[in-house]
Amino acid sequence: MKQKIGAEGSADRFPPSWRITGDFLFLHRPYVILAIGAAVLLVVFLFYFLVTRGNPPKDALFFVFAVFSFTCVIDLASALGHDGMVSGLMEFYQKTGEPYLGTAYAILMCYWDGVAHFIMYLVMISRITDRKAYRTLGLFWAGSLCVNMSVFIGGIAAGKYGSDIRPAFWLNFVFLVMPVWAAITLFTRPKDRPLIGGYNAFNVQTMKLIWRPLDLILVLLLIAAMAFTTLRGLVALDSPLEACSVYLRHYEPYLKDPVGFPRVMMLHLFFYGLPLLGAFVYGLLKPGCTWMSDWTVFLAGAVLQCQWAHVGASLHPRTAAPFRIPADALRSVLAANLLYAALPVLVAVRVHSNPYFFLKVAPFPGQTGLPNSEEKDTKYKDK
Repeated sequence: MKQKIGAEGSADRFPPSWRITGDFLFLHRPYVILAIGAAVLLVVFLFYFLVTRGNPPKDALFFVFAVFSFTCVIDLASALGHDGMVSGLMEFYQKTGEPYLGTAYAILMCYWDGVAHFIMYLVMISRITDRKAYRTLGLFWAGSLCVNMSVFIGGIAAGKYGSDIRPAFWLNFVFLVMPVWAAITLFTRPKDRPLIGGYNAFNVQTMKLIWRPLDLILVLLLIAAMAFTTLRGLVALDSPLEACSVYLRHYEPYLKDPVGFPRVMMLHLFFYGLPLLGAFVYGLLKPGCTWMSDWTVFLAGAVLQCQWAHVGASLHPRTAAPFRIPADALRSVLAANLLYAALPVLVAVRVHSNPYFFLKVAPFPGQTGLPNSEEKDTKYKDK
């Protein structure tokens, strides 16, 4: 009896606040944060799986979009919390789970995910539910999220946070693997549009570049973008060229921010974006490049996300003053970066709005010497 009373008394000697603090300390352990994050993703997936069990979606990507749309809300709350618009929502996670979420790049990345990606998820979920195609939007999203997460993960590992990686860091690979799988799935699906043209495609493809002024302008802009990409890639590689030193010192010192994200982004654009820009020049010169309709959309999503996060972070107050865009170069740097972001979008719009130049031309009777036909441009069929 005395032992029982003594045991109870010993437990009562600790104030309730101590026991509560101990619970919070347990929740703040790094591996507990990882387990909670994984459990939340699993519970959300199971929720959508059970809800749709009576009428399961035909497309497995539905569950990816549904779960990721939930995480968009968390990312938006994180960005708003770090910018001081809301308080107390994500402070514990930043300190114990992922401290780099408080960097300017991560905040802009979370805004993009919480707004742009969230809208894309809703549209794609709606189209899957209505049995409609979403391939083009899906490729845009895949390009955006693939580069988003690859730069984020690479920047963490290569930047100043690489020596303090917590277990929650590994959750980010889920958000990299899924869009890569989705991109492969979407690239291998049949296209929404015909790949073979007839009279109109044949007529357009006989025109030289000089008679296609819009394509000529896009080719010149793509060449300029390739030069811009090369310059910033060499800066990221610590090139001793004078042009690189001048650009880094007077225009974009953010490229050397120790967080690592801008350097990794420029290397992504240099090693992956630059060859695609060159391929687009070829596609605008050589008729019949049917791959242009997919890859222009994919790169448009990637570059738009990159430039949003890059430009926004280089202006954000959380970026140290020496790494922000200098005031005297602000207009020129913004103009160059905005044009660089818009160019892949313009190329994608050009390819999709008037695709005749990028179709394969099927042989048809009397192909040479036929007058121009205003009929619908489809493959010729015997009547």
